[in-house]
Amino acid sequence: MKHVMKGLTLLVIIGLAGCASNSELAAVKATADTALQTANEAKAEARSATEAAQAAKATADSAENKIEMMSKKQTGKHK
Repeated sequence: MKHVMKGLTLLVIIGLAGCASNSELAAVKATADTALQTANEAKAEARSATEAAQAAKATADSAENKIEMMSKKQTGKHK
């Protein structure tokens, strides 16, 4: 992802080199750098959300197993 963004940044800079001033190119690079930083932050947040979802699923699975065991015990007592 990082290499793709750098490549895109370079292509934009090259594409604008013929008709853009140095300050305009610096602004484009700054925008690309900000976009890359935002993408990296989003990726980190997505990774964190995935980990939280996996933990929640594990907790739910554990609770479901406990309920099943309790249900089996109750069924066994009524026979």
